[in-house]
Amino acid sequence: MPDFIKLPARSLRLLPWLAVMALLGLAMVSALFRSDTALQIRASRHGISLPDGFYVYQRLNAQGIHIKSITLEQNSLVIKFDSQEQSAAAEKVLRELLPYGFDIARLDNQGASNWINRISQRTQSIG
Repeated sequence: MPDFIKLPARSLRLLPWLAVMALLGLAMVSALFRSDTALQIRASRHGISLPDGFYVYQRLNAQGIHIKSITLEQNSLVIKFDSQEQSAAAEKVLRELLPYGFDIARLDNQGASNWINRISQRTQSIG
């Protein structure tokens, strides 16, 4: 066996741990730079109920718009998409579909800055 392949026993024991740490780091970095976008639908007046999430899903799907998820959050319907293009197309369809009385707003993707603020004691500003 060539000399450059022979490693000390201690190094061989650390090799799997180093590989696991490298994969974990790679997963964390990819999570920081995700570019999913979201729309938030809220009732602009008291007494108006939110549209049904399944109805919204069916209408957007019929237009060829892929939805990542639909959830209820703080009296609003949040729809997440994989890309800005899907989000913009969905916003256009929803403005035509939903009656007067609903606010449709884009939610900022705070990916990296949100994670950094969670692990840091001080609020960070990126960019």
